[in-house]
Amino acid sequence: MKSLKILIISTSHYKMGDSGEKTGVWLEELATPYYIFKEAGADVVLASPKGGAVPLDPKSQSIIVVTPPAKRFLKDVEAMSVLAHSVLLSEITAGDFDGVYLPGGHGPMWDITGNTTVSQLLEEFYRANKPIGSVCHGVVALLDLQNERGEPVIKGKQITAFSNSEEESARLTKIVPFLLETKLRSLGALYSKGPDYVSHVLAEGNIITGQNAASSEGVAKKMIALLQPDKHQSVNKFKSPIL
Repeated sequence: MKSLKILIISTSHYKMGDSGEKTGVWLEELATPYYIFKEAGADVVLASPKGGAVPLDPKSQSIIVVTPPAKRFLKDVEAMSVLAHSVLLSEITAGDFDGVYLPGGHGPMWDITGNTTVSQLLEEFYRANKPIGSVCHGVVALLDLQNERGEPVIKGKQITAFSNSEEESARLTKIVPFLLETKLRSLGALYSKGPDYVSHVLAEGNIITGQNAASSEGVAKKMIALLQPDKHQSVNKFKSPIL
């Protein structure tokens, strides 16, 4: 039986606008799905716009927020090698993969949004009905996707992402290029959220989104359930959000 192959698309961006602070990918949003995918028997490939070393958001390594999968990732020689040697995104072919996942951190707000390579890849996954999972600010990758009628793919779909209230809580509303929740609503997405920093996952068709880092486990598990339906009896319940 052919093993699964899952693509993770990460940011290469490490600067938080002009604030002088650092950003990057949020560790938990990368680590938790990485191990869920691996434990499901999948081959995992990490790609980024610039290739090479992927920056980790320093705040995501804080002892206050770091989770067991994140700690495991930091001590895992193989995982850290994957992080240090991401594949150049322009070298990726969507047909080689069964699903794609995009973690957040604030970095994607600068180099994943408006990225035509990302958009073209994700539109191929969408047309092939392959799972597209994204969490937190990784959901920004969905903004530019269009269907066969030239309309936003997210229009009329249940979507979640990092909320305006969470952005306000982080005191970053004046630093990010735009507010992701507001942008999703403006494009016709049926946006919803749960309490700040609590898992909230939505799935509609092959698009699965999570509100924040706490949602990364739920998104990854739903992706695997779509890819391995015989092992997951709950696959037909995906249209119900997990709060």
